[in-house]
Amino acid sequence: MKNFVVKTIANAGALAVAVWILDKITLTGAGTGKKIGTLIVVALLFGLVNFLVKPIVKVLTFPLFILTLGLITLVVNALMLLLTSWLAGKLDLSFHVEGFWTAVLGGLIISIVSWALHIVLPDED
Repeated sequence: MKNFVVKTIANAGALAVAVWILDKITLTGAGTGKKIGTLIVVALLFGLVNFLVKPIVKVLTFPLFILTLGLITLVVNALMLLLTSWLAGKLDLSFHVEGFWTAVLGGLIISIVSWALHIVLPDED
């Protein structure tokens, strides 16, 4: 359970950094508390998408992983972020990613920040 909470906090922090750096990733809300709550829900949604959909996409695109020496990972991460944005819109959450290239940059930022936060945050492993 502790590991799940740590990963959710790391995802929320990484999403917050992406929102802060990129103008085309937006998070709107009435106040700071509402924005933090939305970030946590979006982080849970992002984690769920990465848990359920990403492995399937990786298996289906395995030849492209070999052909591009893993660079297709940037595209897969961007697609997961766009899917999260779409699902957030369907759930009436105020999180939106505008465009594929913004999603590629956002996915890269989220990956780097999430990796750094996983190193800093305590983990039970």
